[in-house]
Amino acid sequence: MNVQTEMKMYKTIGLLAHVDAGKTTFAEQLLYHTSSIRSRGRVDHKDAFLDSHELERARGITIFADQAVMRCGQSEYVIMDTPGHVDFSAEMERALQAMDYAVIIISAVEGIESHTETVWGLLRKRRIPTLFFINKVDREGADPAAVLGQIRKTLTPDAIDLFGNLADGVPEAVLAFAAERDDALLESYLEGNTTNESAIHSIFQSMQRGNLFPVMSGSALLDRGIAEFIANMELLTLTEYAAKRENRFAARVYKIRHELQGTRLTFVKLLQGKLNVRDEIEFIDNRGEKRSEKVTSIRIYSGEKFSSIDYAEAGQLVALTGISAAAPGDGLGDMQHERSVYELVPALKAKVFVDPAVSVKEANRCFRLLEAEDPSLGVVWDEALQELLVHVMGAIQLEVLEQIVSSRFGFSATFGAPEILYKETIMSPTYGYGHFEPLGHYAEVHLKLEPGPRNSGITFKNECHVDDLNIGYQHLIEQHLMEKDHRGLLTGSPIADIVVTLITGRAHNKHTSGGDFREAALRALRQGLEKADNRLLEPFYAYQIKVHTEQIGKVLADIQFARGTMEPPEMDGEFAVVRGEAPVAAMMAYSAELAAYTKGKGSISLTFSGYQLCQPFEAVIAEKKYDKNADPGYTSTSIFCAKGKGFSVRWDEAEALMHAEIINNG
Repeated sequence: MNVQTEMKMYKTIGLLAHVDAGKTTFAEQLLYHTSSIRSRGRVDHKDAFLDSHELERARGITIFADQAVMRCGQSEYVIMDTPGHVDFSAEMERALQAMDYAVIIISAVEGIESHTETVWGLLRKRRIPTLFFINKVDREGADPAAVLGQIRKTLTPDAIDLFGNLADGVPEAVLAFAAERDDALLESYLEGNTTNESAIHSIFQSMQRGNLFPVMSGSALLDRGIAEFIANMELLTLTEYAAKRENRFAARVYKIRHELQGTRLTFVKLLQGKLNVRDEIEFIDNRGEKRSEKVTSIRIYSGEKFSSIDYAEAGQLVALTGISAAAPGDGLGDMQHERSVYELVPALKAKVFVDPAVSVKEANRCFRLLEAEDPSLGVVWDEALQELLVHVMGAIQLEVLEQIVSSRFGFSATFGAPEILYKETIMSPTYGYGHFEPLGHYAEVHLKLEPGPRNSGITFKNECHVDDLNIGYQHLIEQHLMEKDHRGLLTGSPIADIVVTLITGRAHNKHTSGGDFREAALRALRQGLEKADNRLLEPFYAYQIKVHTEQIGKVLADIQFARGTMEPPEMDGEFAVVRGEAPVAAMMAYSAELAAYTKGKGSISLTFSGYQLCQPFEAVIAEKKYDKNADPGYTSTSIFCAKGKGFSVRWDEAEALMHAEIINNG
């Protein structure tokens, strides 16, 4: 089917929530009220429109960020239903970059939970205007007024309680609250000449500035408050893509999927301009190389179904075929030099065990396809140990991966118990030198290594003068250093939180090739690590624990034993809430322990919060038994050439033989 786009206002609305807050049921009501679906599905009936994957229907949770198109008035909406389970939060975070607005659904019974706070933090960092819907007001124990109080206390004091349809008149209480955040509205309000239209426009503008957040409530299951929500959403969510349709094409990739027959679908949000079938798209791939690929088709997806179109324009979400190398987060066209950085990353890793009848090459190929769809998997083939590893958020994700591999690729895969994903860093500046000169080759690289901010990964800087090394070779060095993780010396874990600065380098007019700088750069990095004060980093959880006040003493003792930090407990009637951070290693099994001693009445929420120094770390190093000298993928030994023959020089003797001047020996 071929459908052509019309001039209309495009809006992308993301739905986010803690698991079981009723988000997918809420989405069903939006689609039903706008006549986008003929009947409302239910998660427990396994017939929800957006939970279309068999795994989602079997488990009753959203696993994959999916989308549906609906129309209301002059607006064409794309509703994005995102996962609420923490194990699939990376999928949720990738979907944020396509959203114009977000709706956070909160249960009127459970209130704000830890994942709600995580979602809120991500939305504020991306400055996405946000609305709230307090759901399940029909349930026993529901207290929407208390939840509104929680929102104002925990998330933002600028939450405005909307009730009714604003088109019928802005209530006095709403007008007064909004006027406190808009001087122009306050002036007209005090003078008594505020119109309904100006009040609604003021609320919209305050939402855009991030100092007002509408809150509505109802029951998605019983269809209460939905019609009013849609009416108010239509009034308060405006976009300006129409003014950008004549600009140069720019878009961002937010999702990758593969059809059963193998066709790669690249889902993008057009931010400006237009895109036609057979247009060439330029982007930078993950190796830092500029690419140009032709679009062979453009699709609009709604659930599992799609329509083909000849062109797309600013504001639309479309799936492209013909694009083979762009990854989630990559900018396209005029945004090709931009790339999203994600905060929610796995803290665990697991070994992959596949059916012996399946070749290692085939297993690796299949997991690389899954990694293209979910970059957080961080698939690693360890040549030395002949092991395939994946990075994961938790045990539920591993269970889902088993089912995905079986259904998509037709072979069985199981996983080892999740292990802590450690990282390594350095504590003080040092310098690294690498020389690669076997016969017919030549490259030399000098690097400075410094500690970087915590959770900053690896940062590259360039202070190399073009008189020493041409700009092409400088870019090659950066590419080789940034295209992969590098292992540390203590446990072979990835290095992180390091600033690597290219100081200088040398090339030969005749003998140097690009691959020589890969060898020299990696040797320089490794040589610098040999001299550094290396330390181990471990992942931490931000936790929230709620128990009866009589059990707070045990919780505090447990957190102290786990080497965690804690804020002063907050009293909530006969319950106490404790928040803080603690090592993932100490908290992985604590949920079961808490359930046991509270007899199921205590609750805990854990959210990855980043890496901190591992204290103590000697036992971890001893357990890993990593031999830095036996790692075939890395060496700190430089290779020099004399009398037509190459020879190796140990890391601690190589500096004296370097050809470029040693600027600072650290």
